[in-house]
Amino acid sequence: MVGVVACSSVSSIKALWETRIRRIQEEDEEQKRRTVRGGATGRLSVGLWEDRAVLARLKQKLQTEDGRLILRIEQEEWKSLPGCLVQLSQVQEWQIHRTGLQKIPHFISSFQNLMVLDLSRNGVTEIPKQIGKLTRLRELLLSYNRVQFVPEELSCCDSLERLELAMNRDLNQLPDQLRNLKNLQHLDLSMNDFTSLPDCVVGLPMLEWLDMGGNRLQHLPEDIHRMEMLHTLWLQRNQLERLPDSISRMKSLDTLVLSSNRLRDIPPLMEDMSNLRFVNFRDNPLTLDVTLPSRRTKTEDDDEDADEDDREMFGREFMQTYIQESRKRAYAVLNVHCVRQTNDDSSE
Repeated sequence: MVGVVACSSVSSIKALWETRIRRIQEEDEEQKRRTVRGGATGRLSVGLWEDRAVLARLKQKLQTEDGRLILRIEQEEWKSLPGCLVQLSQVQEWQIHRTGLQKIPHFISSFQNLMVLDLSRNGVTEIPKQIGKLTRLRELLLSYNRVQFVPEELSCCDSLERLELAMNRDLNQLPDQLRNLKNLQHLDLSMNDFTSLPDCVVGLPMLEWLDMGGNRLQHLPEDIHRMEMLHTLWLQRNQLERLPDSISRMKSLDTLVLSSNRLRDIPPLMEDMSNLRFVNFRDNPLTLDVTLPSRRTKTEDDDEDADEDDREMFGREFMQTYIQESRKRAYAVLNVHCVRQTNDDSSE
């Protein structure tokens, strides 16, 4: 009987200890879970506090001009824009310059009221496809960045009137879909790596102002006259050796800059471009050396030498004089040839 009682006591003690051990283990596990939850909550609280601090900082950059809400950041380091910025989606204009910004955030599509996106002079390398969601965007200014590729989705920005992509260096092509930008009037593609004028540019129906200076253009398209609304064309510092005769059919063109190319002649048909007010042929190896007669008198200042030089190279007068002189010399050569042919026939 004693042995049975002793055995029962040992079993009870063992069961009690096992129960206590399980309880301690459960309490340890619960404590660990609480610690983990507490840590996550702590991190969440810190992240929330940081977002609030950044958002407060961004709100200080808001300005109102002419009834438009503008986010303006100048010369501060913002290599990326925080997600909390979407809370300011009512902003109508971004003016962010010299910040080192490297990427346009994908949440840009949340800014449906955006009319001007000016990120000039940063380090932006790409334009996200989400840009096509901005149907109210009128101006996209990305000059002096590192953009190498323009997405076709940009053609969905139906309201776009001004596009500036100057000085992106490696940019050398545009998607053909950009011809669908029916309201685009101003396009700056200067100081890039284009070797030809993109077909989509020629097809822009409302384009009035185009700068292709500082590229590597070797020729102009024969159908350039299709740009019926174009009044200003900058083509300086390229590699053009000739101009197509069709350029004379650009009836709206009043400013044409062709300095620092490789032109050797001026198409005779350009003589009839009555709307052309300003034309610049400076620093081209033109075949003929044409000098306009001086308009100065002895009483005028010597400072007008520069004005005379400008008159020769900038004015329509120089172009017309060059064409007329070229025609005279061509007639003279033809007459000499005819005389020689007549003499040869007579001697026979």
